[in-house]
Amino acid sequence: MLLRPAELASLADGMEADPHRHLGLHRSPDGGAVIRAMLPGAEGCEVLRAGEVPVRLQRLGGTDVFEAVLPSPPPFAYRLRAEYADGVRHEFDDPYRFPPTVSEEHLYLIGKGDDHGVHHRLGSHLRESDAVRGVAFAVWAPNARRVSVVGDHNYWNGKAHPMRRLGASGVWELFIPGLAAGARYKFEIVGPHDPTPFLKTDPYALHFEPTPNHAAIVTDLSGFVWNDAEWMASRARADLRRRPMSVYEVHLGSWRRVPEEGGRALGYRELGAQLAEYCVSMGFTHVELMPPTEHPFDGSWGYQVTGFFAPTQRFGSPLDFMAMVDVLHRAGVGVLIDWVPAHFPRDFFALASFDGTHLYEHADPRLGEHQDWGTLIFNYGRHEVRGFLTASALSWLDRFHVDGLRVDAVASMLYLDYSRKAGEWIPNRHGGRENIDAIEFLRHVNSLVHLYHPGAVTVAEESTSFAGVTRSVADGGLGFDFKWNMGWMHDTLHYFRQDPLFRRHHHDKLTFGMLYQWSESFMQSFSHDEVVHGKGSLINKMAGADDSLKAADLRCLLALQWAWPGKKTLFMGCEFGQFAEWKHDQSLDWHLLDSPVHAGLQRLVADLNRLYVGDAAVAAEDAVPAGFSWLEPDDREASVLAFERRGQGSTWVVVGNFTPVERSYRLGVTSAGRWEEALNTNSAHYAGSGPGNLGGVDSRPEPAHGRPHSIEVRLPGRSVIIFRHPARASVSVTPPAPSVRRSKKAPGRRP
Repeated sequence: MLLRPAELASLADGMEADPHRHLGLHRSPDGGAVIRAMLPGAEGCEVLRAGEVPVRLQRLGGTDVFEAVLPSPPPFAYRLRAEYADGVRHEFDDPYRFPPTVSEEHLYLIGKGDDHGVHHRLGSHLRESDAVRGVAFAVWAPNARRVSVVGDHNYWNGKAHPMRRLGASGVWELFIPGLAAGARYKFEIVGPHDPTPFLKTDPYALHFEPTPNHAAIVTDLSGFVWNDAEWMASRARADLRRRPMSVYEVHLGSWRRVPEEGGRALGYRELGAQLAEYCVSMGFTHVELMPPTEHPFDGSWGYQVTGFFAPTQRFGSPLDFMAMVDVLHRAGVGVLIDWVPAHFPRDFFALASFDGTHLYEHADPRLGEHQDWGTLIFNYGRHEVRGFLTASALSWLDRFHVDGLRVDAVASMLYLDYSRKAGEWIPNRHGGRENIDAIEFLRHVNSLVHLYHPGAVTVAEESTSFAGVTRSVADGGLGFDFKWNMGWMHDTLHYFRQDPLFRRHHHDKLTFGMLYQWSESFMQSFSHDEVVHGKGSLINKMAGADDSLKAADLRCLLALQWAWPGKKTLFMGCEFGQFAEWKHDQSLDWHLLDSPVHAGLQRLVADLNRLYVGDAAVAAEDAVPAGFSWLEPDDREASVLAFERRGQGSTWVVVGNFTPVERSYRLGVTSAGRWEEALNTNSAHYAGSGPGNLGGVDSRPEPAHGRPHSIEVRLPGRSVIIFRHPARASVSVTPPAPSVRRSKKAPGRRP
């Protein structure tokens, strides 16, 4: 097996697509063996075999390719010892003597986009091959002319470790013996048009260096011991559509910082302990993390992702992230993450023009560019791209035990003309505006999430009236569990911005949402989107000339959110009425809790959670019409709204008075007896003025609102009151039970 000049030149120039064809151990024409090695910078090299004299390799034609012919027929074990000008000798196993680490079966599935564990094949993985430990690298770059692994181990020299192309799959692969966890690396790629090599980070990497280097880091997760088996087993049995779900949305870098250390952000392990304590004390069932995936720009808040499989290094290692999730689970708190398959940034070190061509994105800017965000749109019709994104979703659920995905910017995925003018988009094959490939991708991901991870949930941020977002895939829907109720959010905020004197003209904003409430399984959400970009904080959206009036309106808004059908999401800081607009690089203003107004808001949210979670029978009917009835939807002149929430053996009557005028009001009720005042936003406990109904009222046999009985209630101005029947002290929150009282040293209080 002699090298022709063209083959030697291809090897020496680093342009050989299958270096294993020439490098490593091969049978020679005379039946012996030939060993070749590519050793940039080496002065010489020897073949080492157990019990035999080292054999020196000869340099071929002044290149960095070395060769030795041995009489023994292959195969046999050997090592190489390279010598360098500074006298250093390096002994190692030859990477080019090992078989491929990706099987033909998996290559076939990767090409179809159907290898649901592709993240265990591509990327970097600790492996043992032929009893030798090392790292297997694999990357999809079908249009590249050459791909190499570069890193500290080869002084970032792209000619040292060229990878082999595995047939027509477009996958390049190399096993490098001797490497271990912690090794830094990138892929050096020569594209199809320009011979100048360029560097790319690994799309499947689990860990990265900080900006500006962005090198991937070989990571070993096998040593982590999970302690959340009870949580995971319980989750698999759960039906969250019928369970209370109250979600606390968190940006990890700004939830809480350490002022004594220059405003340092908390690490994952600190966050796990402190978030668990806070969520338990506040009664939240889940946290939702704004994208914890790796991203280069802090100001993107994580929504411009370059590492779709990697927890950002800002707060620690992947093992630290796992420890955070484990602690939250053991505290009984679920973990959702924001997942961003709608787009990716143009940063050249990552996915953009990955192999020198438009690989992950569309080539045509009418399909491939997000005009609003200056980012690129995934080509969902390409099998390998679909497989990449699907694997990202499954990896977070599998490796990191997260309990669900809040999928960002779904509306932008569904429509080809999203935020585009006529002529700036291309219709689908049927002439329509729907992105058929993206729709099928979302159905595919949701189906697999629910197949492989029972009890995990997917939540859509979808701002249009696209039909069937939360309908099952089998019934023609997208297959999400929940959809953020953007319409209800906008309408209620519009209402509470109005001066109470004029609210009667906007009363329909409080009732319109019920016209479409049962079209989807909704999650009522006030998210980070409502407190950024000059929109002001949630409390500052409220009408009112002073803080106490704004707080009264915010208490009404939050009580409506919790009493309205649907699951709940609230962005951090809104639970205590932060006045400043949220900033990603500053801590929340926890010192505000020294004020009775803000502490009262925090207590209200804790008590709303306690009522909602404690009375699970009502939450079980969050998504069905039988759980809701209007009592008084039309009293716009008094700005009073009243409705009934029902569950098996439990009924709430919810009434709001949204003017400053105190009223006496008669409400129809279904059952005779005592109706407990379960929650009153005007309670002094929440920094309200205090008047209420002295703990409850007794019904009278006087029909009202189509019910056989009625109650006469006192409605303080700017208040929402929840009455409950039958009265059960276990879920009464006015006054609060000791378990929700917090000392000055509890989470959220200034020490």
